[in-house]
Amino acid sequence: MRAQSKLAVVATVLLLAAGTANAGCVKGAVAGGVVGHVAGKHGVAGAAIGCVVGHHTEKKKEKKQKEQQQAAAAAASQQAAAPANTRK
Repeated sequence: MRAQSKLAVVATVLLLAAGTANAGCVKGAVAGGVVGHVAGKHGVAGAAIGCVVGHHTEKKKEKKQKEQQQAAAAAASQQAAAPANTRK
């Protein structure tokens, strides 16, 4: 096994062990590694770039979900604060 392959395996294991701190990195690294390998034996570079892209995509997704939750909470609080229509 070449040194680069060993390094890639060790890096992947460490990323998996890190958990959610590297959200999206592992998926991106796997996809990028495969694409890089097929595109010209650049699997390690593809994995590194895939990790960065996957992490960025996951952060955008989390930010969008958080904004949606905040908007839903704001709408719910406005409905709760509105005066009730009461007639005598």
